[in-house]
Amino acid sequence: MDHAEDILAKAIEQARATRRPLASRAAEWGVDLAGAYRIQRARLPDERCIGYKLGLISPAKQRQMGLNQPIYGRISRAMIRERVVNLSDFGQPRLEPELAVVLRSPLPADAEPGAATRAVGGIFLGVDILDSAWADYRFSAVEVVADNASGGGFLLGERLHEQMPDGELRLYLNGELRAAGPVAALGNLAQQLCWLAQAVDGLGAGQIIFLGSPAQAIPATPGVLEVVIGDDIVQAQLEGAV
Repeated sequence: MDHAEDILAKAIEQARATRRPLASRAAEWGVDLAGAYRIQRARLPDERCIGYKLGLISPAKQRQMGLNQPIYGRISRAMIRERVVNLSDFGQPRLEPELAVVLRSPLPADAEPGAATRAVGGIFLGVDILDSAWADYRFSAVEVVADNASGGGFLLGERLHEQMPDGELRLYLNGELRAAGPVAALGNLAQQLCWLAQAVDGLGAGQIIFLGSPAQAIPATPGVLEVVIGDDIVQAQLEGAV
């Protein structure tokens, strides 16, 4: 990393460690998107990376951020949470219902869509527990990428789907429907995996890929969290103060 990237990386680390979010400075950091991904990789090196999360999957969100493609963040084993989640572990936790792919075989950087489809070992229902170093989630593309695409924690369901489920992803908090969106909004699975494989120079067997959410993120509060699609459900107890 160069000097500007090091300054941004340290600012993010400090904000997360103290849970005091930063105000966006956009282009003032002097870091480009490639530099933001270098920061991300330095903070979570390849040897600790067990998968990735996709973000900004809709063209509308990409345009808002001045991009023409999605972004990605890295997942470590420590980010996978169990069925009780302590919200005090996060600074600004928000929740998104998602689906996650598990790869059964490697996917090289130059893979074609057919190879991506064959590489999929199954799909889990999941939850992305977002967290951000940036106040009120107001950030530039560089800032959110450097902050690991707002990666906080992740929940995975127990049921492995052999094919992409149809229908609507729904998120309930204390029995109240708080967010929902159609699986179709996630786009073409094979194309998304090929894009990611090219972006990260190949994906490995066993890696987990969270596919982004078709629904708006909601603030996390204590209580019972449920994410549902069809007859599949993932549940968690959210505890502690934010």
